[in-house]
Amino acid sequence: MDAAGKDSAIQHVMSGVNPQGCQVFSFKHPSNAELAHDFLWRTTQCLPQRGHIGIFNRSYYEEVLIVRVNSEALLSEALPTKITQAADFWPQRYHSIRELESHLHRNGTRILKFFLHLSKKEQRLRLLERIDDPEKSWKFSKEDFVQRDSWKKYQEAYEDCLSATSTEDTPWYAVPADDKRNAHLIISEIILNELRSLHMTYPKLDHQQRRELMAIRKKLTQ
Repeated sequence: MDAAGKDSAIQHVMSGVNPQGCQVFSFKHPSNAELAHDFLWRTTQCLPQRGHIGIFNRSYYEEVLIVRVNSEALLSEALPTKITQAADFWPQRYHSIRELESHLHRNGTRILKFFLHLSKKEQRLRLLERIDDPEKSWKFSKEDFVQRDSWKKYQEAYEDCLSATSTEDTPWYAVPADDKRNAHLIISEIILNELRSLHMTYPKLDHQQRRELMAIRKKLTQ
C-alpha cells in the first residue's frame, strides 16, 4: 500500500546483509516492451540466481491489484477481448501466479511474501508528513492521493488476492504496518527463521582436498 513503509523496511531489515549476494528490484509503471509480453515476463527476468537474495519492491502482484482496481490499465496490455472479458480472468491470473511460485519452490527458490497492512488513518498522516517535511516531499506523489479514493476497492482486491495466492509453500504474511519498528521486527524474524531452516553451511573439504591444502601450506612456509 502507498506509504506503508516498503522502502524503509527493505533498508532496515536487510542492512546487515552482504550486498554482493543481495539485489533489490523496484517495479514501476511497465514499459512498452514489458507491456508487449505476458504479465509475468518482466519480473521473471529479475529472479535471483542460486545462493542470492532477490527483493521485489512491488511485483507481479501489481497485475491483480492496481490493474484490477484501475481497469483502464488493462487496455494497455493489448490482450484479446475474449481473454479480458472472461468471467474467470482474475482467477486465471491467480492460478498463473500460484503455478509460477510452485515451480520456483520445487526448484529451490524460497519465496517470502509480505503485505504491509496500513490503516487509512495512518496513511493520511504519513502523506501529510511527506507534504510538510521538505526532506520527505520528494516521496509524495499525486497518484498516491488519487489512488486513496479507491481505498475500498483496493481492500477488496487485496483480500481476494491474498486468499487466492497464499499456499502452504508460499504463504502471505500480513504485517501490521502502522508501527514501523514492530513491522521491521516481524519481517526480520520471519526471514531469520526461513534462513535457519535452510541449514546453510560453508563447503567442507574432503580428505583428499585437505591433504592437497596441507601440501600447499607446506610449500608456502618453506
